[in-house]
Amino acid sequence: MYRIKEDIQTIKKNDSSVKSTLEIILTYPSFYAILLHRIAHQLYKRKLYLLARIIANFSRFITGIEIHPGAVIGRRFMIDHGMGVVIGETAVIGEDVLMFHGVTLGGTGKDKGKRHPTIGNNVLLSAHVQVIGPITIGDHAKIGASAVVLESIPANVTAVGIPAKVVKKK
Repeated sequence: MYRIKEDIQTIKKNDSSVKSTLEIILTYPSFYAILLHRIAHQLYKRKLYLLARIIANFSRFITGIEIHPGAVIGRRFMIDHGMGVVIGETAVIGEDVLMFHGVTLGGTGKDKGKRHPTIGNNVLLSAHVQVIGPITIGDHAKIGASAVVLESIPANVTAVGIPAKVVKKK
């Protein structure tokens, strides 16, 4: 129950358009996607892979957000708008990450084992960012809209472009 309250507080903190808690509970796809991911992830860890995938696919159907049950997601994670988000099986997302619609944390198809990105704490992934492969986005990094990230990005920087390049350091 504590995590649900924390999720609601995270949405209120990050979305100035929120009018009430009830609005979040009834209308926010990311709220549902994260709740259902937690259930699917627990089943996945217990090797109940098919049931985990069924829940993940149901979540994708009702939210437009695809999170593989194997993905590890930290606390206070928020997806704003959400449609078109894809998070791969071996992705790891830190705490206090804000992600916008159309983001992909994907693999190249060439790697074995760890195939998806690791996202640090307090990271901003703007709309339509594509982070591909077993790379790392450092803590407090900001990735600009529509960037394609193919190499690791250090902490405390802003990166933009195709391919993404660091344009600002804190």
